[in-house]
Amino acid sequence: MNTNADNEIKETTTQPTNEVTDDTSDLDMNAATAASEEILEETQDDAMPEEGSMEELMDLYEESFKRFAEGEVVTGRIISVDKDYVIVDIGYKSEGQIRIHEFVDEHGEISAQTGDKVEVMVEWWDDENEVVVLSKEKAEKVKVWEEIKRAYEADEAIEGVIASRVKGGFSVDIGVNAFLPGSQADLRPVRNLDEMVGKTYHFKVLKFNRKRSNIVLSRRVILEAERESKRAATLASISEGKVVDGVVKNITEYGVFVDLGGVDGLLHITDISWGRVKHPSELFSVGDEITVKILNLDLDRERVSLGMKQLAPDPWTSAAERYPVGSKVTGRVVSLTDYGAFVELEEGIEGLIHVSEMSWTRKVRHPNKIVSVGEEVDAVVLDIKPDNRRISLGMKQAVPNPWDVISDKYPVGTTIEGKIKNITDFGLFIGIDEGIDGLVHISDLSWTKRIKHPSELYKKGDTVQAIVLEIDKDNERFSLGVKQLQADPWDTVAERYEVGKEIAGNVTNVTDFGVFVELEEGIEGLVHVSEISREKIKTPVGMFNVGDELRARVMNINSDERRIGLSIKRLEMESDQEYLSDYVSNMGPATSSFGELLRENLQEKLNED
Repeated sequence: MNTNADNEIKETTTQPTNEVTDDTSDLDMNAATAASEEILEETQDDAMPEEGSMEELMDLYEESFKRFAEGEVVTGRIISVDKDYVIVDIGYKSEGQIRIHEFVDEHGEISAQTGDKVEVMVEWWDDENEVVVLSKEKAEKVKVWEEIKRAYEADEAIEGVIASRVKGGFSVDIGVNAFLPGSQADLRPVRNLDEMVGKTYHFKVLKFNRKRSNIVLSRRVILEAERESKRAATLASISEGKVVDGVVKNITEYGVFVDLGGVDGLLHITDISWGRVKHPSELFSVGDEITVKILNLDLDRERVSLGMKQLAPDPWTSAAERYPVGSKVTGRVVSLTDYGAFVELEEGIEGLIHVSEMSWTRKVRHPNKIVSVGEEVDAVVLDIKPDNRRISLGMKQAVPNPWDVISDKYPVGTTIEGKIKNITDFGLFIGIDEGIDGLVHISDLSWTKRIKHPSELYKKGDTVQAIVLEIDKDNERFSLGVKQLQADPWDTVAERYEVGKEIAGNVTNVTDFGVFVELEEGIEGLVHVSEISREKIKTPVGMFNVGDELRARVMNINSDERRIGLSIKRLEMESDQEYLSDYVSNMGPATSSFGELLRENLQEKLNED
């Protein structure tokens, strides 16, 4: 194309004028026509066009006169790529150029390819170098702002990625940076704001100002609209007794809130399972999909009561058939109280084992001494009342009663050996079999010793031997004796201390009614106050001391009552009689009537004694 002609046309078409007249217009038209004819002639000289291409050539020529306004977005085609610029044909006589960095992607690679179409914005015209400076990035931003404006005016949603947290909310990338207030991020306050960063959502444009680059978004508006739509549809479709699916929305100690689709229903903890539920969080997590049954529906207040256990039959309706009285069952301990343990036989069926039904032999003060939560136990059904949802169970009935066989295993008279498990004021408890203790009463520890407390002779843990004295199955008593291992010394006391025998012993005790004298270890005799002296004595206290040795005569023996009667007075009287007898025998013939009379009186006295 002829350069002079182009310059001439350019000067003609771009020269500014304040007034436009018909003559000027005619002059411009003539100049343009002359230039066109010159160009056509040169073109025909270079290459004769085919028939019909003249019009295309004219269109191209007219296109060369177009000049896009600065800031206008146009579509061009990449014709070359070098290290600094991408050259783009936008249909103007001079090509446009874009800095190469606008085509570098996040991986550092150049995305421009020759022949690719690209939207660009005309930044400015460099007439001196005949270059058009273009920008791909600014064109993209212009289109983004146009899209934001269109979405705002049409009340449509736009898509964006939450880029980061900022004060009061989030920064959202929608092609340009926009602000999402925290209150507009969700229907409810977001507990963990960081979870939303990096996620893609749809937003509504609440307001925007292009000059200030200020855009405010809302996700909540979209969610509220969706919820309201779902709510209307859900309320129209649900009814009492209907089984529906929902999503766990919130969990509390008294139940679970379930989103049925814009409508929240409450699944109370008592309606979760026929069995025991300590806390709903044991069974559910937020976001779980569950199936529930609508128990009650209040459309006016938009309250929905839900049930899950109602999806299965009540297990108590046939419990009496599955757990008849006397049947043996196995269950898991789920709870302990002061009075017993609750055992789950199946989901929804629990029985109570009372502390009195836990052991045949042990007195159970608290069930945790026998069982623990989570433990499996065997039991026997003692009673069942389906109407009251109660089953009475017994653990001890699941094993034989040791008292039924203890008498066969340890008949009366059997010598046993065991450790002392406990010592009380009244005796010793000796372990016999598991759960069975035998009692040695304090009176059965010794035939002869006076024992104030069993701890004088024994301590806990000592191993002792004893003889079975009695077994009382009904009262669950097992009586033992230690002293019975030896012969009763009182059985031969009458042989060793016959009546009339003179004995010697030490004083062991002095009371108002007499003095106790030890004849041998464990064998004592009593000198009654009336047998101490021929003279009348009110009390022997003060006359004798413990440990004093004295002599006395055996007056009587009662082996059954373990008593020996002694007399000091009788021994003294016998001594006096012997003395008097010797005196009478040694008296000479009487020298007077008085002497003879005295002899006769003394003889009569001896005869009386």
